[in-house]
Order: sequence, then C-alpha cells, then structure tokens
Amino acid sequence: MKIISWNVNGIRSVLKKGFLDFVKKQKPDILCIQETKSPGEAVELDLKGYEGFWDHAEKKGYSGTLTLTKTKPLSVSYGLGIKKHDSEGRVVTTEFKKFYLVNVYVPNSKRKLERLPYRQKEWDVDFLKYCKKLEKKKPVIFCGDMNVAHTEIDLANPKTNRKTHGFTDEERAGFDNIVKAGFVDTFRLFEKGGGHYTWWSVMGNCRARNVGWRIDYFCVSQKLAKSVKKAKILKSVMGSDHCPVLLEI
Repeated sequence: MKIISWNVNGIRSVLKKGFLDFVKKQKPDILCIQETKSPGEAVELDLKGYEGFWDHAEKKGYSGTLTLTKTKPLSVSYGLGIKKHDSEGRVVTTEFKKFYLVNVYVPNSKRKLERLPYRQKEWDVDFLKYCKKLEKKKPVIFCGDMNVAHTEIDLANPKTNRKTHGFTDEERAGFDNIVKAGFVDTFRLFEKGGGHYTWWSVMGNCRARNVGWRIDYFCVSQKLAKSVKKAKILKSVMGSDHCPVLLEI
C-alpha cells in the first residue's frame, strides 16, 4: 500500500499547479492532504476511483484536512472528539482492516509563540492520547504537517532557531513524547543523516538552496514498523511551500 501526505497550502491553488497530474502519476492508494483552506463542496476534484473525506475549519480560508482513498474505509471520524480542538478542521481518521490512518494538521504555535501554551499543554497531550486510544483496537499510522522539527538535523539552521515556532524546546518535547509512547518516525528507519527537508520559506530562495525544515511525517505504531518498506520525501514535487512525503507499507 502506498500512502502520500502533503500540505498543499490551499487545494484550489495547487489544482492550478499540476496536482491532478501528480496524483495520476503517483497513483497512491491513499492521499492525505493538509491545509486545504476550503470545504469540499467548494472544490471540484476530477479523481476517478477515489472517495474524499473532508474536515474543514469554521473559519473561511483556514486549515482543513482531506483524505482521498481508493479503498472504502470501515469507518470515518473527524476531529479528536474534543470541542476546543475540533473547529479548525485538523483531523480525519479512516479505519481500515489492519490499521487506523490519522491525517493531521497540527496547530502552528505562531511567530510570537502566542499559541505555544495551547499547543504544548492541550493539543499535543490530547492528540497523543487520541492515537493511543485508537491503538488499543488496532495499530495506528498518523501522517501530516506536525509543525515541528524534532531534532537538530531536521532543520538547516538549528542554532539560530532555538526559540522559533516549530523548534521550541516545548514543541520538540511533544514529539519526544510521541516517540516514548512507541510511535516510530518512519523516515528515520531509512535515513539517519541531515539535509532532508519538507518545508522551505518562500523568502530568500530557500528551496533552491535547500535551507529548510522537516516538519511533515509518517509515524506508525511499533507493531507496524517491520512492515514499512519505504519512507521518502518527494522533494522535487512543486506546487506548495511543502513537498509531499510517502510511505509504502
């Protein structure tokens, strides 16, 4: 099974930049999209064979997740089941025979870190609890824009970004907790070195210079780690400030 995750920074925008050709070329079994910025009824997707499940924010033009799948899920749910988190369209969970797939767009702590307390003390805690609760029934795969570079090799300039949103000690500790809870960062099963990024600032020609951050992930329950065949960053795919990431399992 091939699963792809991509923060598209606006589904209507990326549709004008070769999105459909990308899907038809890659032929993923499941495609998880973050930051759609649009409800499903406002978008016409010409993708035969896929069924789409949208979770959109109450605020227009903001956040939003979409899971497109060729295999009909056994069940679908939206959000974490906690009201304070679930107005921003950040989670779609699809259940399949052997696993749950959680498509997530984690809240950004913001430039002045005004959302860091919410992110650290509420969202991160509740999201991990949610995944562990699912895991009691069957293994879990979660993927998406986690809005954190976990370690120093996950961004180009760690020393100058120590207190920057996406690389604060608090956010990194949140990812530490994910690992301690038994979830595996699949990319690190295959690649131990640095220089591999999934997001680049649109300023300063950062993408061409590969001055970026790895903030998009596929994580799996420990039980599934041995089944992972491939975990890649599709860095050549354009259309967003993020590039897609891929899991074959």
